[in-house]
Amino acid sequence: MSPVFPMLTVLSMFYYMCLRRRARTATRGEMNSRRAIESNTRALPINVEIVQYAKEVLDFSSHYGSENSMSYTMWNLAGIPNVYPSSGDFTQTAVFRTYGTWWDRCPSARLPFKRTPSTFCSQDYVELAFEEPVYPTAVHILETYHPGAVVRILACSANPYSQNPPAEVRWEILWSEAPTKVNGPQARQFTPCIKQINFPTNLIRLEVNSSLLDYYTELDAVVLHGVKERPVLSLKTSMIDMNDIDEDEDEEKYGCGMDTLNKQFSIVTLREWPTNGYFDKLPYELIQLILSHLTVPDLCRLAQTCKLLYQHCCDPLQYIHLSLQPYWARINDTSLEYLQSRCTLIQWLNLSWTGNRGAISVSGFSRFLKVCGSELVRLELSCGHFLNETCLEVITEMCPNLQELNLSSCDKIPPQAFNHIAKVGSLKRLILYRTKVEQTALLSILNFCSELQHLSLGSCVMIEDYDLIASMMGAKCKKLRSLDLWRCKNITESGIAELASGCQLLEELDLGWCPTLQSSTGCFMNLARKLPNLQKLFLTANRSVCDTDIEELAANCTHLRQLDILGTRMVSPASLRKLLESCKDLSLLDVSFCSQIDNRVVLELNANFPNVFIKKSFTQ
Repeated sequence: MSPVFPMLTVLSMFYYMCLRRRARTATRGEMNSRRAIESNTRALPINVEIVQYAKEVLDFSSHYGSENSMSYTMWNLAGIPNVYPSSGDFTQTAVFRTYGTWWDRCPSARLPFKRTPSTFCSQDYVELAFEEPVYPTAVHILETYHPGAVVRILACSANPYSQNPPAEVRWEILWSEAPTKVNGPQARQFTPCIKQINFPTNLIRLEVNSSLLDYYTELDAVVLHGVKERPVLSLKTSMIDMNDIDEDEDEEKYGCGMDTLNKQFSIVTLREWPTNGYFDKLPYELIQLILSHLTVPDLCRLAQTCKLLYQHCCDPLQYIHLSLQPYWARINDTSLEYLQSRCTLIQWLNLSWTGNRGAISVSGFSRFLKVCGSELVRLELSCGHFLNETCLEVITEMCPNLQELNLSSCDKIPPQAFNHIAKVGSLKRLILYRTKVEQTALLSILNFCSELQHLSLGSCVMIEDYDLIASMMGAKCKKLRSLDLWRCKNITESGIAELASGCQLLEELDLGWCPTLQSSTGCFMNLARKLPNLQKLFLTANRSVCDTDIEELAANCTHLRQLDILGTRMVSPASLRKLLESCKDLSLLDVSFCSQIDNRVVLELNANFPNVFIKKSFTQ
């Protein structure tokens, strides 16, 4: 046979594999711009591109603004731009609650969960609905102040305006990247290169990480570009890498479907291996230590290799601390069912962001806790919109050792349900930020949970009398170390006096945007004198804070690390110098919009106190 024929055969096989891969990739809609397909691939001009702004904000994890206004709230992301292309701090933008690493350096900071995959770094999210479902071709994010927080963009198969919800909700990652430092706070239009997906969407989710930012990021609008019909890809290709023949890599790396994780949980058939290699010679404890560095999906994959590793990977000791938040899009009742036998000794559980849109049912959550709740010490359920009164009742009955409970932004829980929390007398940390807890339930909780050390009541708008709440804290919660009263609307100097007298171990106090507190009553002086252990004090947007208050802090609170006096008109450079000289550990000082503190003063203070981050915001 001529040597030409073998060569033709090889070329034919290569061409066949390329076409097969191309067809499969087009079917899944997973053309990945970061992979080695460097081509002229383009959509044929059979569609007209639709450009639309967000119609509605459906869900979010936090925001800087009030629940009863539009200033600095996520709701500003709906509709056309309010600010762009201007740069600066504007109330008409969407702002998340935190920035930088300051919240990780205060007394209320929580220990991170181990085994969190390095690819998951999201801290907050917002979900936006658009009018028309389209196949996305571009997403434009208009950032007007301190850009660079967005780390993931996802698309959902569910249409929020459809009367017939799908049997399965599927999320696809359009773009993802680690946090990056952006030079300068100026406005920009962020347009990352997104991948194509094989379903139309009108539900887009942005996930952010603000840890590298010098101040709050501000988002103005999101623009979705797309076509009504699925794009047809041309086959003009200049180069195809042989590595692209791997057909499973994309699904494992980018797939957010629930089937992937559930199949890994449920694998019970093991290959027959003649031996377990050298693992038989290692001590059991050493193998357990090695496996403790693997993520949950990696544990599930490794369990399929041999019987010995299957035994190790399913050992409940590997699941003492378990965070399912990184896999929020894949977790459902079936996932929890498969995990039950492995989580009988679990102590820390993170189900934040999971279970929404019917993925986790009340019965599925209850079954899991009835099997796995007896040893639970810490339970994170932030943004768990499947939670209802039955769920809280099950938590209090099945988790007798619970010490930390996070219900942040669980705004679907009815007010009366919070009464059940009072049954957990061992609670040391309770986060109720943006919930509908009412005064009666909260008084009961404070009365019976006297071990509380950390309490967050930020943006709890249904509490009628914060003075009464503060009085109960002073009487019952003597061990309180951190208290978040962000945007509580009716606390007065009377409540502050009761709080300061009874909770003298307080190290962190957030009274930001509390308009009923006035310096003229002596409330801030009283705080400084009664709470010498204060490390963090936020008096954000209280225009009455004056030099006397700052001087009292300098004299009595020498351990102060973070102080926010944004917006005050009555603090002079001289009092700030006294504070900085006295509080040697001070690392954050926010003097944004302080009328007596101009840029020249900030530069001078920065030069004399280089270890302090002094923030001065601006508006153009």
